[in-house]
Amino acid sequence: MRKIKEVIVVEGRYDKNTLAQTVDATIITLGGFSVFNDREKLAFLRRLAEKQGLIVLTDSDGAGFVIRNYLKGALPGDRVKQAYIPDVQGKERRKRRPGREGKLGVEGMRPEVLLEALRRAGATFLDEGAEEPSRGEPLTKADLFALGLSGGKDSAARRQALLRRLNLPEHLTANGLLEALNLLYSREELEDLLQEDGGEADRPQ
Repeated sequence: MRKIKEVIVVEGRYDKNTLAQTVDATIITLGGFSVFNDREKLAFLRRLAEKQGLIVLTDSDGAGFVIRNYLKGALPGDRVKQAYIPDVQGKERRKRRPGREGKLGVEGMRPEVLLEALRRAGATFLDEGAEEPSRGEPLTKADLFALGLSGGKDSAARRQALLRRLNLPEHLTANGLLEALNLLYSREELEDLLQEDGGEADRPQ
């Protein structure tokens, strides 16, 4: 499995499932057109783009390009790469009938096709000698528990307070929060941030 530095953005969960069997990378789903009205997710994607870089990988049909073009205008262009899959006629196994344009989406692509699309987009393959950025010791579920962000009576409220403080999507679960924190902050950066906050970030408001 190839390891990629950038965060990869796909339309839906079936796309993510297919891609996750091909590459070792952080994969974010957009939920299709719902991303148009999701300011929190867009803000999250901007931060990921600035921190780690993004690759947009949508379907090759008209809907996929509508989403792609929207993201082009909403995200920093110099931090976003565009990966394109070829037009292949057919339908995915789980579907009874093909999509409106009769093209296979990301979920229907073979692994070698997805890898080639990512390579052409300029993906950074960490198993080819590229250096992975040093992030120090990653945060763990035990850290979230110690901060009162999981496993406790007020954990949900504490998570919500921290999410608001860090401008992260309010619907992130404890696992989602852990992934986001490890993408955006080192352990030291998060500890400094919480200290600056006087500890208020992890308390319910």
